Amino acid sequence: MLEEKLKEAIIGELERQAANRPQALKVEGGDDAKGSEELIVNGRIDLAALAMVIAGSVAGGP
Repeated sequence: MLEEKLKEAIIGELERQAANRPQALKVEGGDDAKGSEELIVNGRIDLAALAMVIAGSVAGGP
């Protein structure tokens, strides 16, 4: 359960970042990754935003 929540939070944040900065970040397989163990990411990731999403997911946030 926790692992699934973390995967969803990470994929969701990476897709959000890619949508906001398509020239800087590309994410492939987000829909497929929810049921698998692989995701293809190419570009710059805002680690602070990603860390906040992960921490919120672990803490039970939205």
